[in-house]
Amino acid sequence: MKVLFVGDVVGSIGRDMLIETLPELKRKYRPQFTIVNGENAAAGRGITEKIYKEFMQAGVDVVTMGNHTWDNRDIFNFIDGEKVKLLRPANFPAGTPGIGWKMININQAKIAVVNVQGRVFLNDLDDPFRTMDYILDELSKEAKCIFVDFHAEVTSEKQAMGWYLDGRVSAVVGTHTHVQTNDARILPGGTAYLTDAGMTGAYDSILGVSKSIILEKFLTQLPVRHEIPNEGRKILSGCYIEIDDATGKALSIENILVNEDRPLRS
Repeated sequence: MKVLFVGDVVGSIGRDMLIETLPELKRKYRPQFTIVNGENAAAGRGITEKIYKEFMQAGVDVVTMGNHTWDNRDIFNFIDGEKVKLLRPANFPAGTPGIGWKMININQAKIAVVNVQGRVFLNDLDDPFRTMDYILDELSKEAKCIFVDFHAEVTSEKQAMGWYLDGRVSAVVGTHTHVQTNDARILPGGTAYLTDAGMTGAYDSILGVSKSIILEKFLTQLPVRHEIPNEGRKILSGCYIEIDDATGKALSIENILVNEDRPLRS
């Protein structure tokens, strides 16, 4: 199974970069399955049905979310659709709209995608580790290939999840912090791991937000309203993973980083 993952898409500039670059990424890597984190896709806060459909039409198979899942209320109008391939963190409280994992058939194989959120410096949700235990009790009966988007703030919690799930899932890829890490590896049990896939959005920004606003915050310590640049240079971040269909073990993981300084080469 060849899996392409694109990290947090931020605002219209990030959406443009995804749609512009995805065809070339698919030509280069020929993935069988494409996952995109879209929790910042609507001006940095949540996602809309229109944006979700744009992603699907562009060739995305599943969209994962995170702590900004509910920031745009339009999500309540479509997240419970029977055919919707949009995942919110699985450790949200019972009764929360939507689903946290989904099984997809790809030719003769199956892949399961799980979205789960960390708790350190984020909302105090259900325990993500115990949540994964519960989910894997179900998923392991049907799927060998299991991809986990772990949306978390601190590197230690992400690394802990990677080691906790090593040998039990195919990949644990971190999202949320918007800066790609350089620690892609295959853990001893066969799980592909990356602390953070990075973001897709404005290259000349601070975590996708206009530089001047964030600098003002640091200089004055006063509240500021985040604004996402609509134009300028762009960046796309993510990773490419190959998985053995028979065992579910990862065979390789490669960082993907595309910007003006690192153009995509075939």
